[in-house]
Amino acid sequence: MEIKEGLAYSDVLLVPKKTPLNSRREADVTSKFTRNISLNVPLVSANMATVTEHKMAIAMARCGGIGVVHQFGTIDEQVAEVVKIKKSTSYVVASPRTASPRLLLREALEIMKKEGISSLLITELDDLVGILTSRDYVFRDDLEVSVSEIMTPVQSLIVGHTGVTLEEAKFLLQKHKIEKLPLVENGKLRGLITKRDIERLEAWPLANRDQRGRLRVAAAVGVKDTLERAQAVVAAGADVIVLDIAHCHSNLAIRRIRELKERFSVDVMAGNIATGEAAKDLIEAGADGLKVGIGPSPVCTTRVISGSGVPQFTAVLEVSKIAKQYGVPVTADGGMIYPGDVSKAIAAGASSAFSGSLFAGTAEAPGYIIMNEGKRYKKYMGSASYQSSHERKENQERIQVKERLDVFVEGVSKLVDYKGPVEEVIQSIVRGIQSGISYCGARNILEMQQNAEFIRITSGGWTESLSR
Repeated sequence: MEIKEGLAYSDVLLVPKKTPLNSRREADVTSKFTRNISLNVPLVSANMATVTEHKMAIAMARCGGIGVVHQFGTIDEQVAEVVKIKKSTSYVVASPRTASPRLLLREALEIMKKEGISSLLITELDDLVGILTSRDYVFRDDLEVSVSEIMTPVQSLIVGHTGVTLEEAKFLLQKHKIEKLPLVENGKLRGLITKRDIERLEAWPLANRDQRGRLRVAAAVGVKDTLERAQAVVAAGADVIVLDIAHCHSNLAIRRIRELKERFSVDVMAGNIATGEAAKDLIEAGADGLKVGIGPSPVCTTRVISGSGVPQFTAVLEVSKIAKQYGVPVTADGGMIYPGDVSKAIAAGASSAFSGSLFAGTAEAPGYIIMNEGKRYKKYMGSASYQSSHERKENQERIQVKERLDVFVEGVSKLVDYKGPVEEVIQSIVRGIQSGISYCGARNILEMQQNAEFIRITSGGWTESLSR
């Protein structure tokens, strides 16, 4: 038997080369997540219960990356998370809240309070007939008055047309000193643009957005309720389906990929895998992106429990070599401890870095801050850990589970230091990637991968690399 050699990130370093850049900040870090989904920052937060829900996914997308909402809850719970993300920031509100002109002001105020909004578009049979804003009702004592009596009628409104550009919308809002621009086609209400939404757009210039200005998000599905869950999250607006299976190189996974591609028009990422053979099989089944990593995570014990896996640097190299032939992006999942590890993963062929540990413990990660001996922590659990499985069963059955679960455990849970806002973590990693691009004598990620030269180091070389 020929025994191959497998290398981890700590076994190699990038060889420095002459740089064309005046500053690392000039390095372009735009990349791809899947065939049709781009990233302004090549970072992805993992679909783990203690890592990615709506707060993390919103923060990741605003910074230019993307978050993958975990599947460890009911379908309705996952859909609710996706909806929150898609509604958080958008260029055009496609389905603004409307009300009937026959409504009483008291009823309208109750709706606005419940929805957390300050105005209502007034319609009748989809025809825009007016708008009710704070200018119409503030300081008014008579709450039993009809909305039609106090609203601003459509004849007095400035409206836009469907397809209006962002610049055109900004011009109209500024010229007429208004904060809301209803979009109308043949008298029918077709959307809404607000000053507040545009301000949000411009606050995050690197934000990863879809064609309507909404933040992009991915949603994970497993093998049990794959199609039902996928249909629900796609309807809610998910831009990518991530088929997340611990060992994705299987006949079942290949069948699921084909089913997903036949039924839905969004990109499908599949993982996890660790070999070139797996890459070929999943791509030919229809995968638009690949997730690489069998057991490199600090909360994954797959290699210890099963004895299986490939050291992550080698796994990324082998999968990327095959995926490149098909034009399919690869994301490196796990094994990255330092920003330099992300640089190595990308230089080895990955288009993005998919991680739980890098983003666990941040303010946006789900869960409470835990105080212990004066220090702040958050809980970080492997998705296949006993504690994670136990909590999911409790949530599903709504009872306290006291017996040991009949589950196969390939993960652990741990406390990690509280890190503060995830934006600061992202910025630190991006600076490391830009430095890596510079040291490779490159201007962007593609050139980095073309120019990259690795040198294998000894344990002494790695010790020498660490700050002491």
